[in-house]
Amino acid sequence: MQKEGKQKMVRFSRVRKKRQDGILMPVLLFAAFMLLFYIAILSVSSGTTKRQMEALENAVTRYITECYAEEGFYPEDIYYLEEHYGLRYNSDRFYVDYRISGANIRPEFTVVERSEAD
Repeated sequence: MQKEGKQKMVRFSRVRKKRQDGILMPVLLFAAFMLLFYIAILSVSSGTTKRQMEALENAVTRYITECYAEEGFYPEDIYYLEEHYGLRYNSDRFYVDYRISGANIRPEFTVVERSEAD
């Protein structure tokens, strides 16, 4: 016999268990996504810097050649190219090491990215 009012017949109910890992999985997925996003940003940034250096090298080469063709001499320094040929670059980010060997010898130059500490 049943006790009156004390027992209910519950047929299709589930007992919910508390899941302790319920918040852990979304947090781990979010952290993994953010790590991949950060790596992608670094990769794009690195590629952009490399392209900027190549563009600067090409511009300096072009202006050195143009100066020799128009004026008959190679520029004495990088500042001559800036003043007379419109060379513009971010001198805070890049350093152009410009070396002259002689009056009619093509100058050598190297473009170097400055570090954050400089």
